[in-house]
Amino acid sequence: MATTRQAFQIFLVLLVLPCITATVTKLWVVYDTKNEKFQVQEQPQTDYVAVASLANTINQTGWAKLDVTTYAGPKRKYNDSIQAYAAGFVEGHLTRSLMTMHWANTGAWVCPEPLSKQCMQLKRFLKKNMDWMLQNIKVSSSSSPFWHHVRLFLEQSAGLQDGYAGMPGKLNLDIEIFGVFIWQLGGDFETLLQVFPTPSSDQNIKAPDPWAAGIGHCSALLRLLPDYSDLYVAQDTWSDFSSMLKVLKRYSFEMLKYPADTSTPAPGNTITFSSYPGVLFSGDDFYTISSGLLTQETTIGYSNSSLNQYIKPTSVMEGIRTMVANRLAASGREWAQIFSLSNSGTYNNEWMVVDYKLFEPGRKEPVMGLFTLLEQIPGTIIYEDMTQYLYKNMYYGSYNTPGTIVYDDLTHILYKNMYFGSYNHAYFPEIFNKSGQPALVAKYGDWFTYERTPRALIFKRDAPKVKDLTAMIKLMRYNNFKHDPLSRCNCTPPYSGENAIAARCDLNPANGTYPFGALGHRPHAATDMKVTTFELFKSQSFQAQSGPPFDDVPAFQWSTSSFKDNSHVGHPDLWKFPVITFNGSNPMQ
Repeated sequence: MATTRQAFQIFLVLLVLPCITATVTKLWVVYDTKNEKFQVQEQPQTDYVAVASLANTINQTGWAKLDVTTYAGPKRKYNDSIQAYAAGFVEGHLTRSLMTMHWANTGAWVCPEPLSKQCMQLKRFLKKNMDWMLQNIKVSSSSSPFWHHVRLFLEQSAGLQDGYAGMPGKLNLDIEIFGVFIWQLGGDFETLLQVFPTPSSDQNIKAPDPWAAGIGHCSALLRLLPDYSDLYVAQDTWSDFSSMLKVLKRYSFEMLKYPADTSTPAPGNTITFSSYPGVLFSGDDFYTISSGLLTQETTIGYSNSSLNQYIKPTSVMEGIRTMVANRLAASGREWAQIFSLSNSGTYNNEWMVVDYKLFEPGRKEPVMGLFTLLEQIPGTIIYEDMTQYLYKNMYYGSYNTPGTIVYDDLTHILYKNMYFGSYNHAYFPEIFNKSGQPALVAKYGDWFTYERTPRALIFKRDAPKVKDLTAMIKLMRYNNFKHDPLSRCNCTPPYSGENAIAARCDLNPANGTYPFGALGHRPHAATDMKVTTFELFKSQSFQAQSGPPFDDVPAFQWSTSSFKDNSHVGHPDLWKFPVITFNGSNPMQ
């Protein structure tokens, strides 16, 4: 029997790149309760557990769109596990071509056979992690909402694996670690490569390292309009160009909070988000959730190698915890508490949780719980109600030791500053100090500070000018690095495309001189933009633009790029796409 990795390789050999059109493809999954088998059908069904639609519009908009819906049926004929597996199974079938192309671009380098010593260490770690999760699922999933939904995520992963590989549909938790499950680890894998460095990994963080610490993932902004009429929330993904095969997704399930309570559905059963082929969470991360929450993050990372001691297999990886918290939480505080369970210390981010249920257009007084901020590093998670940051400039500190969690209340800050920017630097002093940033500040200066790094200064200058959605989008796509004094650096030439809200590191000259690698010439940029508003959020909709910024700089084009030999199977050549609206009520629209 071919493994998932072998299936990827075989399919890639056979793959003839299609002419990508806007045609919508739809598949149904039926479940034989007697034989306990799943089957994919191309024709409409009257009794089915899952249905999925795919519109591959990457050449037209820079995005594919995927909608996956599951049903419990009468008297919950299809329980949560059946739904989860079916959701993954149909996605694996429907997005097989995209998954194969994305694997060629982003996954083929991951621990190829024969496994190196480091990859064998990594595989043993992940196997221990999987075994530990499965043991907790066996003991606790019937009574614990957290472990019930960890189980569902793994069952969805198994369905995805089997659907992609063309395996018979049978509910299971037999997951191949180095198959499509690698995508479910996402940023976790980046951290684990620091602990178990492989020949394929760029860096091994054993000491404060300017390359690793300086490379950021994402810019994000919350903007409260001057008349309090709206709250805009936006995020740019920063990533490698090879990762730009992207999918806007809606998952709409009929799952319970946990099996013992058949009358309480999971608050976050419907989630819209930006994502990638074969990835069951966002990874960017940007989510609108039926609970009324919006969650997003920027990566903060760490360069203090002593924190590696807290990275243990007896934990739940970040992407899984994210989706579990998204499904179970009804408030920012509850989201933070759920996310904090079994902290893996991997893919360490600054999370922003906005509870749109608590936003009232025109109301000038803050409502507790509107904006919660959480930051994670190995061994430590801190989260606070940051509504204050938008309403009144006030700070109340929090201190917690590794392994503990502290909740503190900051109520009115948000409404004085009228914005909150996030740019890969820790806000909380405890996280900032423990992560190793002070050593980088001492060596390299303001770029590694929280208040004086270029993006902080650009947000401080330009966020107050945002008075409508057009201006918000323009700011989130902003890069004028050759002419903006805040983009300057001690470099030759004296500026960097990294020093902008939407990075374009490919435009830095290859023969330039830079104090650390993040400022230099590399295949790294802001690869998209997502933004929502109070009105858009009502239908779990958001606006999105795919590809690197091009307002004040040339549009990215593979054929003219110095990185044209990097894998980009299935990509358009020229990335110059309009802003589109992803309709949470009708994703195929």
